[in-house]
Amino acid sequence: MKKSVFISFSLVMFVVLSAFSVHKFYVSIYQIQYAQEKKMLQITSRIFVDDLNTVLKRKYNKKTFLGEPNESQEDVALMEKYLLEHISIKINGHAKPIRYLSKEMEGNVLICYYNSKDISKIKSFEIQNTALLELSEDQQNIVQTTIYGKKQNLLMTTDNVKGLLNF
Repeated sequence: MKKSVFISFSLVMFVVLSAFSVHKFYVSIYQIQYAQEKKMLQITSRIFVDDLNTVLKRKYNKKTFLGEPNESQEDVALMEKYLLEHISIKINGHAKPIRYLSKEMEGNVLICYYNSKDISKIKSFEIQNTALLELSEDQQNIVQTTIYGKKQNLLMTTDNVKGLLNF
């Protein structure tokens, strides 16, 4: 119950504070929904764009301009590379590729869309998410799943980068 309240509180704070250009906490949200009829996972991430630009500069030693008018295709390619290196999933114990689709800005939050196809049945769902964890010890990646209509949440931190759900 405490974990559920904490995650709900974090989500509300993320939404409220995402309207401001400066934030004092580090959280990103990943929503994962299983579309059984399409045999695919649909994934949406919400990440503060300034954090993403900062981590990309540190990792690749190149200033990026995600969410700005002078954003380049190279900036987007670096973002895609970084995120796909830091997020992985396993279905029924087998690694599944994640495909980046697109992105959009909402205030100072970058929303990215991905999918993973050819998933006919889920008995277990495992995720590893290390995105932005090197940026701050306070970084939290909240993973909200809806699989077979059942909603479950996972919290990824520097101390806990993996989560497993069984069905």
